[in-house]
Amino acid sequence: MKSDLEIAREATLLPLSEIATQANIPQECLEAYGSGTAKVSLDAVEMMSGRPRAKYVLVSAVTPTPFGEGKTTTTVGLGQGFSHLNRSAMITLRQPSMGPTFGIKGGAAGGGYSQVVPMELLNLHLTGDMHAVTAAHNMCAAILDAHLYHGNKSNLDLHNITWRRVLDINDRALRNIVVGLGTRLDGVPRQSGFDITAASELMALLALSVSQADMRQRLGRVVVGYTKDGDPVTAEEIKAAGAAAVILKDALKPTLMQTLEQTPVLVHTGPFGNIATGNSSVVADLIGIHSGDYLLTEAGFGADMGAERFFNIKCRVSGLHPDAAVLVCTVRALKSQSGNHRIVAGRPLPEAMLAENPDEVHAGSANLRKQIQNIALHGVSPVVAINAFPTDFESEHRAIAEICAEEGVRSAVSTHFTDGGAGAVGLAEVVEEAAQEDSAFSLLYPDDVSLEDKIKAVATKVYGAEDVSYTPAAKRQLATYTAAGFSDLPVCIAKTHLSLSSEPKLIGAPTGWTLPVREVRASVGAGFLYPICGDMRTMPGLGSAPAAFEIDLDENGEIVGLF
Repeated sequence: MKSDLEIAREATLLPLSEIATQANIPQECLEAYGSGTAKVSLDAVEMMSGRPRAKYVLVSAVTPTPFGEGKTTTTVGLGQGFSHLNRSAMITLRQPSMGPTFGIKGGAAGGGYSQVVPMELLNLHLTGDMHAVTAAHNMCAAILDAHLYHGNKSNLDLHNITWRRVLDINDRALRNIVVGLGTRLDGVPRQSGFDITAASELMALLALSVSQADMRQRLGRVVVGYTKDGDPVTAEEIKAAGAAAVILKDALKPTLMQTLEQTPVLVHTGPFGNIATGNSSVVADLIGIHSGDYLLTEAGFGADMGAERFFNIKCRVSGLHPDAAVLVCTVRALKSQSGNHRIVAGRPLPEAMLAENPDEVHAGSANLRKQIQNIALHGVSPVVAINAFPTDFESEHRAIAEICAEEGVRSAVSTHFTDGGAGAVGLAEVVEEAAQEDSAFSLLYPDDVSLEDKIKAVATKVYGAEDVSYTPAAKRQLATYTAAGFSDLPVCIAKTHLSLSSEPKLIGAPTGWTLPVREVRASVGAGFLYPICGDMRTMPGLGSAPAAFEIDLDENGEIVGLF
């Protein structure tokens, strides 16, 4: 089979004006942005609000292997599949970070014959939104350090400054640094560090803003640090919010693209999946919900991560309620949950894992069953997409279908990677059935319960924990946030994506364990608090043989080695 890049370069692209017409986006809202992309003005939200509402479908997954299980590819394939049923679909996706693109995981344009194109643009700079977030975040950091240098009128505690810097590159050497070294004119020495741009609070803030005015207000609420008395100091107080808003003005507009089969796609924002929402923007969905028969959106990692945040954070903000949810499942994901194999990122799958073994699929079924329950817990009808890989066997696909039948949910084998939309027609048919059912969507917890109750609800109902424990520091932080009036915010629990639990090596659907909350941080501007459970790396590092080694320009100036 041809590489993703070769397939993408053979695509026939329609003019984006035609893609916009297909998606009912007014032409006057389209802002051409180079070849293959266009920004969509926020005026489209109001101008399209009177149109019929699409069926809203979330695409999530079982607990993934380090390689991912193909959620984006499935989302794209499903969108293309609907066109084979004479249904119109809009897809909303996150913009990939260049860190993983040049690292191990690769890009996020989909794959095979279910891709967003031009894939080089999507996986690299696109319309510059990532760089705008980087610049806005670092502008705030520069103003903060200037504020310290010129007298620290806000009385910020140098040992409790929470605003770091960001960069859209995997660089472990920048995780912990000291700034302000040199002469007195070079600033105030203090410890700080870098996160990857996707982990910036401004990225999550951008994703959850519903308008330019809302974004500006959220920027003002961003907490950059605390005084020695524990009082929060905001970006508004140090006069950084206005400059950040100006830099992010155009980044608040989604980017219109298309799939290999000319299905419209809105690409917007890319919040980190471990410590933030892991979902594309509210604005893109407010446009997409009036763009056709179906709006398909994807959430990061497994259903315990991205889907839970989609339901309890994103839907809280947007006011939109999903009609169905697709749970992507692969043979290799369930085999990995059997405990019989050791999978290492960057290395080939174990040879024994590729042998035909439906019993091993059944042995790993506990994870699939729990993730099905996590979707149903929110009153949404789940559909399991069996994402077929060339190395699978039909007996293994039947094993997954048997597990789904035992759980009383629909399933379909999808071959969209090799066959494009035609390979996802069966999946589209069962998703349509599920979306026609009456939805009973409900949030996991109300706004007015305590932060501890919110954390416990997610831990016990979604993760399967028996209880929650807190370090003394976490208890103090919760008390501080409650006193500051932040207790009405939802929670976004930062934990490993490789297990339903907080321990990466615990497979299946573990029970009887306690979720350890090490510390709690506040993303007040974005609008959530995030308890940290385990060691979360917010700046990835490059491996010994990253994808960057193979990416280059050939003698004709064409990109090579990009998947």
